[in-house]
Amino acid sequence: MSAQDQISAAARATARDATFARPKFVLIAAGWLVLASLPFWAGAYNIATIRDVLLFGLFALSLDFLWGRTGILSFGHAAFFGLGAYGMAIVTIKLGLDPASASLLGLLGGTGLAMLAALVVGYFLIFSGVRGTYLTIVTLALTVIAQHIAIGWSEVTGGDSGLIGVPPLTFELFGWRYALSDPSQFYWFVLLLASIILLVLWRVLSGRYGHILTAIEDNELRARTIGHHTDRHLLTVFVVSAGIAGLAGAIYATGTGFVAPDMIGLMLSTEVIMWVAVGGRGTLVGPFIGAFVVWWLQQKISSIDTKLWPMFIGLFFIAMVFLFPNGVMSLGERGRQLRARLWRRA
Repeated sequence: MSAQDQISAAARATARDATFARPKFVLIAAGWLVLASLPFWAGAYNIATIRDVLLFGLFALSLDFLWGRTGILSFGHAAFFGLGAYGMAIVTIKLGLDPASASLLGLLGGTGLAMLAALVVGYFLIFSGVRGTYLTIVTLALTVIAQHIAIGWSEVTGGDSGLIGVPPLTFELFGWRYALSDPSQFYWFVLLLASIILLVLWRVLSGRYGHILTAIEDNELRARTIGHHTDRHLLTVFVVSAGIAGLAGAIYATGTGFVAPDMIGLMLSTEVIMWVAVGGRGTLVGPFIGAFVVWWLQQKISSIDTKLWPMFIGLFFIAMVFLFPNGVMSLGERGRQLRARLWRRA
């Protein structure tokens, strides 16, 4: 094949890829419009439920940013979500500040507390060369320790009962005070925030920094050899990931009005891994889809018998590993590959 033919073939392949990728973006845009219009036709209960699913999807996105782009699996990611939630609850309930100041300080404190914990733990682990299974085990220990602190430090955290009475998010701009107590307004705020964070991560990872992280995941030693500060990059992703998880936890606490040790426990850490795996690791959008799919299945199965859910979700996850190891987002890719083969034959 001549050079001109190779160039033409590459151009045709690029055109086909763009053609096949276009429906995915159309579906994502259509899904976003459906979500944005939800308050106009859904009841208050459904609005609050989907809002919580979006926050869990944002939490899953934080893990996908870490696990999907660096290969580091955090089995204790709920610790950062819980730190954000407890930080918000303690500031807004215990300090006696006015609502606007308490909300702002709670967001900053909860998110900052999660990032600080990730910075301390990640610095000693990553810069010490701890990787793979050992790092996963340490993060698992982190969430166990955090849950024991949340239960044992009852004077501050409320112990087993948690803290009740977290006020809604309140902002003050140009002398106007605005409380997100209305379910629709709070829902739109969560949707907008999740969309902005998703777009920012997508834009960053689509550029040079995304290529650096891919190189580190493929072969960290080779990436370090060609001049990349791999430890620093990994620590940055770890801290940012924890910050997004803490932010999601802080906002979740204002929506539910309470925090409990379950928000920082091992079960939630396991569930968020499942959301990412079901949606598709490394896809960014997949964690939101995975959180929604698992939530929908839980609602349907639990409505039949609550005892069936633990067994069903185990079988479902095993089936996903065998049938769709790359998550539900890979269904579109499989369809694209099939159409590409048919295109070549034609």
